[in-house]
Amino acid sequence: MTGPAAAPLTGLRVIDLATLFAGPLCATMLGDYGADVIKVEHPGRPDPSRGHGPTKDGIGLWWKLLGRNKRTMTLDLSGPGGRDLLLRLAADTDVIIENFRPGTLERWGLGWEELHAVNPRLVLARVTGFGQFGPYAHRPGFGTLAEAMSGFAAITGEPDGPPTLPPFGLADSIAAIATAFAVMTALAGRERTGEGQVVDLAIIEPILTVLGPQPLWYDQLGYVQPRTGNRSRNNAPRNTYRTSDGQWVAVSTSAQSVAERVMRLVGRAELIDEPWFGSGTTRADHCEELDEAVGNWIVRHTRDDAVSAFEKAEAAIAPVHDIRDVMEDPQYRALDSITEVDDPELGPLRMQNVLFRLSGTPGAIRWAGRPHGADTEEILTGLGLTGPEISALRAERVL
Repeated sequence: MTGPAAAPLTGLRVIDLATLFAGPLCATMLGDYGADVIKVEHPGRPDPSRGHGPTKDGIGLWWKLLGRNKRTMTLDLSGPGGRDLLLRLAADTDVIIENFRPGTLERWGLGWEELHAVNPRLVLARVTGFGQFGPYAHRPGFGTLAEAMSGFAAITGEPDGPPTLPPFGLADSIAAIATAFAVMTALAGRERTGEGQVVDLAIIEPILTVLGPQPLWYDQLGYVQPRTGNRSRNNAPRNTYRTSDGQWVAVSTSAQSVAERVMRLVGRAELIDEPWFGSGTTRADHCEELDEAVGNWIVRHTRDDAVSAFEKAEAAIAPVHDIRDVMEDPQYRALDSITEVDDPELGPLRMQNVLFRLSGTPGAIRWAGRPHGADTEEILTGLGLTGPEISALRAERVL
């Protein structure tokens, strides 16, 4: 009987120099699939995510997710001692992820020229708000600004309400996934050329991509998408609807066949014969009538009964979950989307599982986020440093 297959990124060394949140989340995803990720933090200023959001026993819970599958070490990169140690680490590393303002690594003598000189196969992923060049490059950049600048906030919210920002790191999370893809693309290129390269990812760009064809619509038609709340300009009915037991469900009719099934289910089959019902765009022009038809049917049924009836009719519906519902949902349970991890500090923790399932070489959560600098000595010993040398570096506040 053979043992479990190695994770697909086993043998890949990643150094995570980034903070808040796109860069570190990218490194987390790589670690989930087997990469050896070393999280480098300033000795006196840990990654701010350790203090973001609720804590338990003084330990940040967000860090337990963001720091999982990473070894942690401390290093002050701004001085010569830290610079020299990072270059030694970089010599045997595949990927470095950083999100300092452009020019910061160069000021410390750790720019691309220096890193590439010690390791021509290195991939340097630079994740910033606005990219490495352009008029905004040196501005502080956060996901919130990307959500505003990309057009996301402008189309989110009720028609008569203000532009609406998401209450979580949407742009950062999208950028993290994009950065992971970019890193793997650069590594694939390295297989052909033997050379590493720089990944320049601006957080304002991936969210613009996922917003769809808005630039095309404006370029070709002068069309600017308005705020429509939960409705869509591309199909109808599409909304959230209240049920008889005070719950909420969401209905989508992106496919014409599904729209027809919904109308038959709610007892308004005559609407299918209307000339305007034949496309999503023209249905959207009649969203008030369609919402009334669907809403009047759903409000007479409990959430569970509505979901069951839609399922039997092969129409698209989902309950509107809060996190309590997510934790108990049978589909998420079947997929193990929320999985349990044993943590030495806090005991059993439940958190999101790895992002996708691989049949042959699956990823895994090996450990949750570790304490600040927990693996510093192990990592430096692996570089060949002795105990007295490490103690001297601590005395000099390099570590």
